[in-house]
Formats: sequence, structure tokens, C-alpha cells
Amino acid sequence: MPEATASFIEADALGPEKVVELHDPRHGLRAIVAIDNTAAGPAIGGCRMAPNVSRDECIRLARAMTLKNAAAGLPHGGGKSVIFGNSAMPLGDKERLLRAFARAIRHLRDYIVGPDMGTDEEAMAWIRDEIGRAVGLPRVLGGIPLDEIGATGYGLAIAAEVAAPKAGIALKGARVAVQGYGAVGRHAARFLVERGARLVAASDSRGTALAPGGRDLTALDAAKAKGEAVTALPGVERLGPEAIVGADCEIWIPAARPDVIDLRNEGGLRARLVLQGANIPIAHDAELALHRRGVLSIPDFIANAGGVIAAAVEYRGGTEAQALAVIAEKVAHNTAAVLAAVDAGAASPRAAAQALARTRVERAMGYRR
Repeated sequence: MPEATASFIEADALGPEKVVELHDPRHGLRAIVAIDNTAAGPAIGGCRMAPNVSRDECIRLARAMTLKNAAAGLPHGGGKSVIFGNSAMPLGDKERLLRAFARAIRHLRDYIVGPDMGTDEEAMAWIRDEIGRAVGLPRVLGGIPLDEIGATGYGLAIAAEVAAPKAGIALKGARVAVQGYGAVGRHAARFLVERGARLVAASDSRGTALAPGGRDLTALDAAKAKGEAVTALPGVERLGPEAIVGADCEIWIPAARPDVIDLRNEGGLRARLVLQGANIPIAHDAELALHRRGVLSIPDFIANAGGVIAAAVEYRGGTEAQALAVIAEKVAHNTAAVLAAVDAGAASPRAAAQALARTRVERAMGYRR
């Protein structure tokens, strides 16, 4: 059996309840699982695979999931897992690694795994085959494939509909920049373009492509599906990956890694509305700086809750249509509630969102023995 050792950190009133480090040298497995809070029910949270993940990142993401699930009113707590590895490894090697991970977390029955950066519906099928619990499954297994339908991106577009008037912009004609044009970013762009916006900038790990007149999403998605960079197509200005921060736009969507905006680059952001597609994409002090200069930033666990909402619907046997309806209802309601709290005097959108979510978690904790 793989070795599993508990790690202890300074905790607050919410959690984390447990942090488990996993090491199975036979399969090259190094992983961390953080279960933050299960007062409302078993924790749901994605499994992230990347070479440079960390224990701190895992714990922070687990807390974000606690707040996200609570804000969405789901009967679940928050958790997260990270696997140290290159998600682009050969498929057979990836399957063996994920199956080893699944066996190592078999005993963590209060954690339900979902897809995240570096994992997908196929990965969730392998995990469910090993331990019988996972969400974001392929359709053939009765799942709601979160990446395929763009659940998180759909929620971002719903948040945009509610927040755009508050930011003083109209979605029709709004210029959108997406940092991290992947599973979340490309669907967010698609749903916003359907609402009249235009994608003028997109980035991935290989560069930034600027197209002030707007990009053809069909051609861009086809290029990405073939493994090409966002800069591969003609008719764009090509810059380095970091240049996406300064793109001239009304709506800016971080949809990649944590902490892509901090005080070193916050001043270069030119958007009026930020929709946080990734988890913890903006450092706390940078988020406050954006708020002070009038940039409306909708926090991650409000704006990008579409994926976990769909996962919760799937877990209870719901359909894709039901999932999309619940995403629209809950994301719109919570975005409006955060904006109302800001109008009523909350220090920032994040402060308002955290107060909303923490209150719900604390109420759930009050029902426990």
C-alpha cells in the first residue's frame, strides 16, 4: 500500500479538517489531498495535475472550494487534490498514475474527486472505476462532462450579464481578453461572444495573440484542438504570455494558474470588469488595489462556480439541462448578492462574497454535534 502521512498546519475555525500527503514510489505517485470542511456534506473538489503544484496551493484551493460550494448553496464541503506530474505524459502512463492515486485515496470517503487543470472526464472514469466515486464523468457513464459543455465558462458568462451594468459596460460589443485559453477560457469566450462580445486577446503558455477586430473562435478552437498555440493563426499581433495583462479590453478573464495578478502587474490591467475563471488568480492586495481604482472583480468562488454546481447535479443523478439551469440561477443570484453588499458598504466584492459564504458554512457547522 502507498504510504500516507497526515500533515498539520495552523487551522482556523473552518478548517482544514485534514491534509494527507501520498507517496507511492512504485508508481511514481506524489500527491496531496486537502479536505477543508465537510459540515454541509462530503467535500467536492478537483484533482489538479502539474509538475509545480504545492501543498500550500492545495490547501488554498480546498478553502476556495469550501467557500464556492457554500456560496452556491450546495450540500457539499470543499476539498482539493494535486498530483505532481506532467499532464502531457503518455496516456498509458497517465492512466496508471491516476489509478494509483485513486487507490491511495480509497479511504478518504469524505472527498469526491472532480476534474481540474491537467485532468478530464477520462481521468474521472479511471478514478471511479477504482473507488466508485468521481464527478465530471463521460456521458457514457451517465456523467455531465464539465469541460465538454463548458459549465464553468457558462457560469462566467452569467456572472458577466449581472455584473456588466455595474461596471458600466454593455456586453454587446464588449472586448474580452482571456488569460489561459483552455477548458474554461475558451468556453467563457464562446458564451460571451454569443451575447455580442468579441474576443480581442487570448493567451496560453506559449504567447499572447492580439486581434483588435475580434477573433474567429471556430478557427481558434480548431487550432488549439490540434495542439497549436493561440498565436498560430495569421492576422494577430504576437507577444509574450505576460502581455495579456495589458490587453486593451473591457472584460478580462484569468483562467489559468493561481496568483497571475499581483502588485507588480496589477497597474497594467486595463479592463473594467474581471471575471475570475481560475481559482485564486489574484493576490489579495492586488485585488484590493483593483477595487480602489474602480475595477470590478467578481471573486472566483462566485464567478466560476458553474463546474462544481454541475458536478453536484450530476452526483445526484440530474441532467445536463438541469445543471445549466441551476448554474444560471445560482451564479446570477450570488453575483447580484455580492454587488448589493458592496453597494451597502462591504469593503470589496471579495469581502462581501466571503461574508456570504462563511455565514453559510458556519450555519452548517452549527447543526453538527
